[in-house]
Amino acid sequence: MTTSTVGLAPATTALTRRPRRRLPFSPWHLLLVPVALLFMLPFVEMFLTSLTPASDINRFPPAFLPSHLTLSGYEKLFAESSILRWLLNTAVVSATSIVSHLVLCSLAGYGFARLRFPGRTFGFLAILATIMIPSQLLMIPTYVMFAKLGLVNNLGAAIVPWLASAFGIFLMRQFFLSLPAELEEAGRIDGCSRLQVFFRIVLPLARPAMATLAIFTLLGSWNDLVWPLVAINDEQNFTLQLGLTNFQGTRRTDWSLLMAGNVVATLPLMLLFLLAQKQFVATMASAGLKG
Repeated sequence: MTTSTVGLAPATTALTRRPRRRLPFSPWHLLLVPVALLFMLPFVEMFLTSLTPASDINRFPPAFLPSHLTLSGYEKLFAESSILRWLLNTAVVSATSIVSHLVLCSLAGYGFARLRFPGRTFGFLAILATIMIPSQLLMIPTYVMFAKLGLVNNLGAAIVPWLASAFGIFLMRQFFLSLPAELEEAGRIDGCSRLQVFFRIVLPLARPAMATLAIFTLLGSWNDLVWPLVAINDEQNFTLQLGLTNFQGTRRTDWSLLMAGNVVATLPLMLLFLLAQKQFVATMASAGLKG
């Protein structure tokens, strides 16, 4: 009787042991949340400055929180500048750049990843080598070429350089290489052409990579300043960054107005990234597993 009791004791103890409580979040959040708040501070300060009266901004020592909030910076921005026109121009440039990048870079990346043709490796390396050429070195010949084509001083001057990029082709090629070729072979056996396989099988699987490419293209085209500064002089064709730069340079620095313009320029990017962050993280994870 004693032996059986002793034999059951460990099992009874295991059954009565309380289950370990798990945290409702990952322990990494304890580190990532403070880091995220630290990176949010510049935007928060910029937003608060856009709502701060000039008397508080010029006060020394400066205060993090304003004594009262005002919308005078935004009122001046929309009344004294063509901010809505610049915002529309930038949206047109970015939307066109994203669509063209997704189409052209996907087609080129798939060709370099799957098709067999003479000079494939050399052509891909030549395209990749253009990343190492400084953009400043290409500005004068690009400007001369655009002038001959009649693309200077209009919105096309800001769109054409963003139709495709070597980085986009490289990103899509690397992602297509990570996809199993058996999926495409199954589609070919079912009677699909190469383009049908590409649009019906490959592209739906490449949504994470395409979302990442769209984010990078949006960031580059939205924040582009140097080339539009060279190629565009008409205020009606200014992009957002070019318009804010010229608007700031024509008057004494009004910090609330300037910060209001920066908030208008930054907020769309933040909202779009929050919507596409899952796709972005998924692409980075899959790229890391392949490497």
